[in-house]
Amino acid sequence: MFIDYITLLLVNMTAGLVILAAFLLRGLGAATEKDWAPGLGIVGLVATLAGLHLALTWPIPQLPQINLRFANAAFGETSVMLGVLFLGAAMAVAKGWRLTPVGIYAAVAGAFAILIGVRIAILELTKYPIPTGIGFVFTGLAGIQTLLVVLRPGARPLRIIAAFDLLVAAALWAFVAAAGYWSHLENWSK
Repeated sequence: MFIDYITLLLVNMTAGLVILAAFLLRGLGAATEKDWAPGLGIVGLVATLAGLHLALTWPIPQLPQINLRFANAAFGETSVMLGVLFLGAAMAVAKGWRLTPVGIYAAVAGAFAILIGVRIAILELTKYPIPTGIGFVFTGLAGIQTLLVVLRPGARPLRIIAAFDLLVAAALWAFVAAAGYWSHLENWSK
C-alpha cells in the first residue's frame, strides 16, 4: 500500500488561499502588513517540501482500478509553484519589498493551473474531476488576478474579485480534501 498525502497538500492550499484572500482584503498596504509574513511562510514551507517530494519521487502509482500517476505531476509540481510563491510573498512582505515579481510568477503559474484544471476535468482524472478541475481554474484565475492587484493595490474592486475567487477555490479544495480524507480513512482502516 502506498501513502497518498495529496490531502495534506489540499488542506495546506485551502488554508493558504484563505490567508491570501484575507491578506488582499485587509493586509496588503496596511500598517500591519508584515504581520502576514508568518502565515504566508507556513503555507509556502509545507507546499514546497511536500510538493518537491511528490514531483521528484513520483510515489503515487498506477493501481489496477485507477491510474493515479498523473497526480505526481499535477499536484506535486503545482504545489511547488504555490509553495515558492508563498515563500516569496512571505519574504517580500517581511522585508517590505514590492510584490510585483511575485505577482508575475503567480500569473504565469496561474495560467498553467488553468490548463491543468481543464485537462483534469476533460480527462476525468480524479474521483471528483469537475470540482478538482474548477478548483485549479479558480486558483489559476486568482493567481493572474493577484498580479493585477499588486500592480494596482489601490483598486479595491480588483482586491474583492481576487479574494472572492480565492475563497471559491479554497471551498472547492476543502471539499476535495474532505472527500479524500473520508475515503483514505476508510481504505486505511482495512
